[in-house]
Amino acid sequence: MRIAAFVLIATLAAPAVAQDRQTPYWASIAAGAAVMRTGPERNYPAMWVYHRRDLPVRVLQVSGAWRRIQEQDGTTGWMLATLLSARRTAIVIGTYRPIREERNDDSPLLWQAEPGVVGRISRCDGHWCRIQIGERIGYIAQSGLWGTDANEKIP
Repeated sequence: MRIAAFVLIATLAAPAVAQDRQTPYWASIAAGAAVMRTGPERNYPAMWVYHRRDLPVRVLQVSGAWRRIQEQDGTTGWMLATLLSARRTAIVIGTYRPIREERNDDSPLLWQAEPGVVGRISRCDGHWCRIQIGERIGYIAQSGLWGTDANEKIP
């Protein structure tokens, strides 16, 4: 009886980030030190310790307070939901990507972002996303990001 009550409490205590969401969905690392494990319990061996907040991850599976996540290179593992955030972020992929003033290729170039740069994204229309990298804000082609689905729209 005590174990069942603990499991229920742990499930209810999991953050709202994914309680009612269907998988897969996007999230980001919320903690300054987030451990990825080989299974959904603290007694499973650690695979990685992430020290990069806002790194985008794809949540593939939910198991109580644990989430099976995938990172950009395809690595999968388990992380506590409390170490994840619903904040949408993305990582620049491929080559240097132009950041534009508006959502089109003819818009003035503000700067270029190199591969590996992580930014917070919002208002994606399926082709362009508004991205904030540090204090700078502009628009980037959605195809140059890992952290959104193809043609995904984010209001």
